[in-house]
Amino acid sequence: MSTVRIPPVLRASAGGNKQVEVTGSTVGEVIEALAARYPGLGAQLLTPDGELNRFVNVYLNDEDVRYLQERATPVRERDTLVVLPAMAGG
Repeated sequence: MSTVRIPPVLRASAGGNKQVEVTGSTVGEVIEALAARYPGLGAQLLTPDGELNRFVNVYLNDEDVRYLQERATPVRERDTLVVLPAMAGG
């Protein structure tokens, strides 16, 4: 299983968890499994078409998946994913 770290802004939608263990062989499978477990979180991470929301950044072991294979990026056991929504303000 991989570990998905949940930032404070999304924890209410993930049952208050700071991190969860999720099974999947790609980033997309892990995110989909996370969304299935926590539908409120899934609505924030994924578009209605099931793609990553463009305002969500996903890092696999500190590497931005946009510079890897995006959702098709392979995930191994003991890998860590971090999901970070883009923040704006001023």
